[in-house]
Amino acid sequence: MASPRLGTFCCPTRDAATQLVLSFQPRAFHAVCLGSGGLRLVLGLLQMLPRRPPAGPGAPSTSPPASARILKAAAACDVLGCLGIILRSAVWLGFPDFVENISDGNGTDIWPAAFCVGSAMWIQLLYSACFWWLFCYAVDAYLVIRRSAGLSTIMLYHIMAWGLALLLCAEGAVMLYYPSVSRCERGLDHAIPHYITTYLPLLLVLVANPVLFQKTVTAVASLLKGRQGIYTENERRMGAVIKIRFFKIMLVLIACWLSNIINESLLFYLEMQPDINAGSLKRVRDAAKTTWFIMGILNPAQGFLLSLAFYGWTGCCMGLQSPKMVIQWESMTTSAAEVVGSCVRPENLTCRKVAPVGGHTSDEALSMLSEGSDASTVEIHTASGSRKENDVDMAHPTQGHL
Repeated sequence: MASPRLGTFCCPTRDAATQLVLSFQPRAFHAVCLGSGGLRLVLGLLQMLPRRPPAGPGAPSTSPPASARILKAAAACDVLGCLGIILRSAVWLGFPDFVENISDGNGTDIWPAAFCVGSAMWIQLLYSACFWWLFCYAVDAYLVIRRSAGLSTIMLYHIMAWGLALLLCAEGAVMLYYPSVSRCERGLDHAIPHYITTYLPLLLVLVANPVLFQKTVTAVASLLKGRQGIYTENERRMGAVIKIRFFKIMLVLIACWLSNIINESLLFYLEMQPDINAGSLKRVRDAAKTTWFIMGILNPAQGFLLSLAFYGWTGCCMGLQSPKMVIQWESMTTSAAEVVGSCVRPENLTCRKVAPVGGHTSDEALSMLSEGSDASTVEIHTASGSRKENDVDMAHPTQGHL
């Protein structure tokens, strides 16, 4: 699991609240983390292996959109962060003598403390980068619908995600371990910056992403209405598919990380008490221990659950996907060109030209937002086909009008 308490554990002078959760059934806790992390990697492998790029005229271009690269970067961060959790838990279970030397401030062996700090910072850095990438996904989805983004912005996303993650992680580590790991100051003053830098990306995703998703859904409705000036049932379903997809993403994030916020709030409350072992605080202590174990289960599962939210279950099918699973958008530029070509006859007085500008962009934007959704396949294809037929009808009127 990803918690700033992992970094605080490396200090010999750790606070009482941190000692409470870290000393509560440590072997059982790390076994849970190891099992949850291993299960996430196995299920993630089953989820990814059978996926094959579609072939034929509806296949995507060789250059993936920015959103696909963002999701790949977020998935890579999640997998590497999960590997850090697995490695740390495996060392805790397999080498108990090595772990005991971490809290020995007078010891001469620096490797236990170095491993503790390194693994904690590794987990924090990669999960923070994952949150920044998910924030970039929400920003990119909104900008693409507004036609203000593209592949050229992916470098800015890299700078923002990795730069801010590195900056916040380094700042929190310096404040926590100053002047040294063996002489961490006791109290909340030195730990609060570390906790802020850890939870700031998570809180940003939980607060800002719903707002951006809602703005994107509103913009999608406007974009669909603007194509022909009407809002058909198929297009309404297309908007609903995108809205449901965003809802699933936020549901997974809240389910996997709400326990972290609750646990940290309880531990901060305990730290402000003169005696955390008081009988009146028993329920608070039990709640903190319970949420601590829930974190160990749900935090590593985030990546697999997000893949379900984005793409649904695509594994264990041995590549026998139905052709309907592939979303095929027909470029409005092509249909517009056909209409313009049919207008060369002077007697075709009722022909109405269709402007090709922006049609291809809107198709790509909507395809990006609904990519991987089974429910949207037929509806999107039907909507595109209906628009094409309407354009052709306007371009070729009946003989009665000639």
